[in-house]
Amino acid sequence: MEQIYTIPVNEAFDRSAENPAAGCPFCALYRKLEEDEVDIILGASMMEPDIRIKTNEQGFCRTHYSLMLRKKRKLGMALILESHLANVRRALNGDGALPGGRASKALTSLDTLENSCYICSRIDKNFEAMMRTAVYLWESDPDFPKKFAAQPLFCLPHYRRMTAYAQKKMNKKVFRDFYNAAHGIEEKYIDTLTNDVSWFAKKFDYRYDEEPWYNSKDSVERTVKFLTSDPVGDETGGTK
Repeated sequence: MEQIYTIPVNEAFDRSAENPAAGCPFCALYRKLEEDEVDIILGASMMEPDIRIKTNEQGFCRTHYSLMLRKKRKLGMALILESHLANVRRALNGDGALPGGRASKALTSLDTLENSCYICSRIDKNFEAMMRTAVYLWESDPDFPKKFAAQPLFCLPHYRRMTAYAQKKMNKKVFRDFYNAAHGIEEKYIDTLTNDVSWFAKKFDYRYDEEPWYNSKDSVERTVKFLTSDPVGDETGGTK
């Protein structure tokens, strides 16, 4: 019986199985989490004291600042940034450290701030749960392995993360079947990308002027997505 927490994972895998252009199902799940978190933080949540404390302390990464700006809710951003800048000032001044150690303390604080993001931390927690759910479904839902095998690809970062988690949680026999299915999907897709990228490069040789492009025109973009996960703001189709 399907549980509430399995529905998003099943839906993402269904979409990718039915339409290969949907790409990696985990990228789709990540994008949805990301969009939801950006909408939440620019909504009523920005005025909740406990959340405001966390955004003041953590700030946001470059990617999520960009996504927030695209929402064109600048008043919400201004309110968040106003109090966050107070935290930045404290970090810049060494958080009250004595003059002799102020520079070192400031640099440590600024480094921590630069590498933290409230939205990233929220997404990572929920995304990890979805990764666990996919592994759980493989073991518990007799229909899921067939759906899994119908996936067009898993981007390389999500493939690594998923497989590493499965290796820790599954017994050896179950993991072997899981790994063979996932590995087969990756190898097939890498073969496709290799052929498409190679043909794309050949098309710049005058000897191939009259030849069709086949499926190679977007092969460079597809390869980058595969290697790095679906990038934010990618005009070829990505929203994260």
